[in-house]
Amino acid sequence: MNMKNKILFILLAIVGSLSLSAQSLTIETCQEKARANYPLVKQYGLIEQTAQYNISNANKGYLPQLTLSAKATYQSAVTEIPSSLGDVLSKLTGKPFSFPSLAKDQYQAVLEASQLIWDGGVISAQKKITNASTQIEKENLEVSLYALKDRVNQLYFGILLLNEQLKQNSILKNDLKINSDRISALIQNGIAIQADLDAINVEQLNANQRESDIKNSRQTYCLMLSALTGLSITDQTVLTKPETDLSVLSKNDNHRPELALLDAQSKLYESQKSLLNAGNLPKIGAFIQGGYGQPGLNMFTTGFSPFYIGGIRFSWNISGLYSQKNNLNKLDISKKTVDIQKETFLFNNNLVTKQQQNEIGKLQSTLTNDDEIIRLRQNIKKATSSKLENGTASVSDLVRDLNAENQAQQLKSLHEIQLLLTIYQLKNNTNN
Repeated sequence: MNMKNKILFILLAIVGSLSLSAQSLTIETCQEKARANYPLVKQYGLIEQTAQYNISNANKGYLPQLTLSAKATYQSAVTEIPSSLGDVLSKLTGKPFSFPSLAKDQYQAVLEASQLIWDGGVISAQKKITNASTQIEKENLEVSLYALKDRVNQLYFGILLLNEQLKQNSILKNDLKINSDRISALIQNGIAIQADLDAINVEQLNANQRESDIKNSRQTYCLMLSALTGLSITDQTVLTKPETDLSVLSKNDNHRPELALLDAQSKLYESQKSLLNAGNLPKIGAFIQGGYGQPGLNMFTTGFSPFYIGGIRFSWNISGLYSQKNNLNKLDISKKTVDIQKETFLFNNNLVTKQQQNEIGKLQSTLTNDDEIIRLRQNIKKATSSKLENGTASVSDLVRDLNAENQAQQLKSLHEIQLLLTIYQLKNNTNN
């Protein structure tokens, strides 16, 4: 590799490292990564697999059912034909006639194959319950995962606020440096004294200390956001500041996963009503039995013999009808309870929505005032700076006005981030 290629390779490596260290992230990306990185999301696959197994088991109810049974018994008495009947037959035929007696020990092995013809809709209702239960598990998981959004929002906007504080602190440090140089020149001209410079130096030390504290806090927030998202987020990572999107104020619909969870619970109760109704209907099936035993179907034969039986079976357990009405009423009550829970959730959610909408309006008004306060503070600082050169103002007056302007800038930054955070909280509150 010649020198030219080496230099090109080094430059490409430097550019690549810079692009990695200065990667840009949006809040939506962090939310998606946090969801994908959260261990609980793996449960989605398990829920699907369990549902498939349950559906498969329910469908197997349509397959022929095989039952193998065997028994050995000993009876204290067996069916016998009276000997007088044999005497009568002997007289009629002129030949001795007798009936064989059954053995008191009997043996039988039977294999039965049954085929469901109509079950009243039980299997179909079981599959509906499985699907409804699966949906409840999914929606319940979705509720748990949805809470991650708020955690990401708090960390993301926390870092943005700390970045703004660092920016304003840097502006303050620059102002202090400029004024430190000016006062040093004034000391040389005999207009200011060393104590004036010391006052500026104290403020510079305070600004340096604030910068260190803010950076330490930002590092902690970055570590927490990294752990939550699985991304490598450092001081060099650029977190994009979202646009102030107020369109959410005009959206009245609500897509919170809690509502979907309550709807899924309501559907489960409906499916359970279907199963209850189907369970109290008659069942029809076909069957065939094949067996081997002593005696066989002809009880007057001795020894072991094979046999078979086939036919149609009708069964109806009408005892379930006694409690059907009460059970249906219980399911209706459970469904009404879910409706009340949904109504309560929407009521509380709407209260929070109105509070957040009012907070957004208040912050917009506050930001308008912030701009005017900053403009006035800047004018006051410039006037004090001029007075200082003329000897009509002290350094403490200048320090006071510098801090006042910086505080006004900090408050505006705080209010801007609060506005963005409140907008995203409103989005999160209604899932819009």
